[in-house]
Amino acid sequence: MTRPRKRHHLIYKIPGQTYLWLAILIFGASSAVTRKLTEIGTQHFISGRNPISLCNVLFVGNLCALIILILIYWRQWNKTVLMQLSKKDWFSLTAVAILSGAIAPGLIFQALALTKVNNVILVGRLELPLTLALSIWLLRERVNLWEIVGAIAAFFGVTLTIILQPPGEAMMNMGGFSVGIGELLAVAGAVASSAATIISKGEISHVPLGIYSIFRTALGTVIFFFLALILYGSDHFMDAFSPFLWRWMLLYGGLIVVLGQSFWIKGLRASTVSAASLASSFVPIVGILAAYLILGDAPTFAQYIGGSLILVGIFLSQVGIRRQNSRIALSKVNSNQAKQEIETGMGFKGI
Repeated sequence: MTRPRKRHHLIYKIPGQTYLWLAILIFGASSAVTRKLTEIGTQHFISGRNPISLCNVLFVGNLCALIILILIYWRQWNKTVLMQLSKKDWFSLTAVAILSGAIAPGLIFQALALTKVNNVILVGRLELPLTLALSIWLLRERVNLWEIVGAIAAFFGVTLTIILQPPGEAMMNMGGFSVGIGELLAVAGAVASSAATIISKGEISHVPLGIYSIFRTALGTVIFFFLALILYGSDHFMDAFSPFLWRWMLLYGGLIVVLGQSFWIKGLRASTVSAASLASSFVPIVGILAAYLILGDAPTFAQYIGGSLILVGIFLSQVGIRRQNSRIALSKVNSNQAKQEIETGMGFKGI
């Protein structure tokens, strides 16, 4: 009886890891796919407008994601669970939704419009050292030396990626250095995501994952919609329901959003914190490869130098995670806080 049980357990474990890595491949390619879609849209203008604008992609993609999250987590939205949440919990959930569901993705999408995909991917790694520093300062978390050194290496990698950029059109002078506006927007997006992570870890780690995910996606989508209307005008989403856009969004929503999120959730349920954290660290590598294969964007000198340091930082951070309490590292990903820690530094995931 023991051998069949072990064999059944092994068979159960393999699909979970497979789902996890498939999700990483999809998430890593999302930035390059998004840029490619907008390039396709520029070749099919409707009354002088790009029907596959970045705002349309984000808005429709989030709607697809919301449908998937509701189908998966709707049972958690019951009166008993909701009554247990305090006004402070709802306030914190709202702050997280605004930061990570509207502001951060909006900044990242605008950065994708102004700079190379690889720059957005690498600069977005700033979220990892920033979150670690804020966790130590505000949450009094204890971390080991490996994680600190890894965060410092990643920070210097991001800095070099920004300041070593060749001269371009969308740039501004800061302290004697020419800094790209797209890179600055990516930095701002990383700061917003990091702030949301700190609020999640410090205030709402006890909130069920389903309530957190659905509320953040729904409110974030609504806020992003109205912010875009205020900033860009009432006709900004005029083509959001055009047949041409939805033909491509069925592909984007089906592959990047539906399959990506479904694989990710399925993989997290069957994986340990350590395994999921290791897999998530490969997102920037997959993203750079996807940018080359899909867009033909070969890494520049600045990206090679900065990216190398960032990868060293990721490696050192993973060593630190492995050296943490084995009970935590080997536990299942079954809480909002664990999911947040794993996704920190992953960057843009298609929604």
